[in-house]
Amino acid sequence: MKIGIFCSANEHIDADFFQLTEELGAWIGRQGHDLVFGGCNLGLMECVGKSVHQSGGRTIGMVPVIVEKNGRVSDYVDVNVACDDLTDRKALMMAQADVFIALPGGIGTLDEVFTVAASHTIGYHRKMVVLYNMKGFWNPMIAMLNEMQARGFIRGEWTEFIVVANNFAELQALLEKE
Repeated sequence: MKIGIFCSANEHIDADFFQLTEELGAWIGRQGHDLVFGGCNLGLMECVGKSVHQSGGRTIGMVPVIVEKNGRVSDYVDVNVACDDLTDRKALMMAQADVFIALPGGIGTLDEVFTVAASHTIGYHRKMVVLYNMKGFWNPMIAMLNEMQARGFIRGEWTEFIVVANNFAELQALLEKE
């Protein structure tokens, strides 16, 4: 399986997020899955790439030209797919990955989660986004999605497109269904 990961490229975040990301990456590698990610050498992005690579998995980095130009490509990218910009990166990731996991992240991660989910809602694909709710990170967004649904702004159930895993065991169970 090709697992797409959306996550932070920041270094100065809770150390627990790095430990949990390393655990996930090691599992991906040991299971023989491929990682599809942004290919950057910072933050959780570097952590997951290194962990998958060192555990025997293959990493596929969708690397925007500006990231390469700034010397920010991870040494743990096995397959480097150059792309023009972030829009191009998202399209390539959606074409490559079978499922997506959103780790803690910022504006870019939100953009990626909602691009994949919105594309799913209108039928471009049937791929799920899993919010890996490390230490309750996604709780505010879950509350917002519930509120939007309660007010009629989301057709159907948002959980048809985005699912939540509150711990690693739940995440593994969801991935084993894919």
